[in-house]
Amino acid sequence: MGFMPLRGLAAGTCGLLLLLLAEASAVAPAGALAATDATASHRASFDSAGVKISYVEAGAGEPVVLVHGLYSSAEMNWIVPGTFAALTQHYHVVALDLRGHGQSDRPKDDSAYGHPMVEDVVRLLDHLKIERAHVVGYSLGGIIVMRLVIDHPDRVLSATLGGMGWFREGSFEQAIFQEMGGREFLRTPAACTRGIAKLAVTEAELRRVEVPIEILVGDRDPCRMMYVKPLQRVRPDWPVVTVSGAGHLNCITKPQFKDEVVRWIGVNANQAAQSARRTLGVVP
Repeated sequence: MGFMPLRGLAAGTCGLLLLLLAEASAVAPAGALAATDATASHRASFDSAGVKISYVEAGAGEPVVLVHGLYSSAEMNWIVPGTFAALTQHYHVVALDLRGHGQSDRPKDDSAYGHPMVEDVVRLLDHLKIERAHVVGYSLGGIIVMRLVIDHPDRVLSATLGGMGWFREGSFEQAIFQEMGGREFLRTPAACTRGIAKLAVTEAELRRVEVPIEILVGDRDPCRMMYVKPLQRVRPDWPVVTVSGAGHLNCITKPQFKDEVVRWIGVNANQAAQSARRTLGVVP
């Protein structure tokens, strides 16, 4: 397929991909945090190689990092739907605004996106002196979390991919993102959208993953066929939970989604604790 045909296909398909990856205005209005119980949350920021990254944190216990989707924010993706508050009952929860989003900086250059978004999560852990964390990502956040698991498996206790599966190296979807034009959308630079293509994963990389991972996807979400079904053919050992009555935009608002995030982290937190006790000789 040549360059011009691909451009034509991209023009007809990128609207669907942008819809699938955009959670922002469909979930909550800006400023909703002020009226939301974020369980005594604290907002702060840090310098990630010259880019200000804003984050919200609350709670105590094993660390959990939440990574939102394209055109969204920590507030819209995690705080307003109640996932943040549910997790803070048992864990130290940190939800960041990705670069190009929310209250974080919005660099314009293409080199600022793709893998630097993964490294922002690593630097956030370093900034907070967190060695390893449970990491949850939705949509674009799921792509970032998958790349984090592959590039930095030593920093991840467990992973949850919501509304996402295998963003495959060499896929049609990757090619579309590579060909996207130069228009900014919802104040997120176009470079961020193009940078998604850099996060694609090979089959060999997928097969090497040893971190426990669960997939959550709406039963009406086209991403089931685009990303989750291909993933299941390569990693049938990873559990997939289908969220009833959910498309891509509203999946994060469903109680089943929130409950399953809490459950999966709890299972892996308990296993990690038991393993530590066995190492110390506390449990036979």
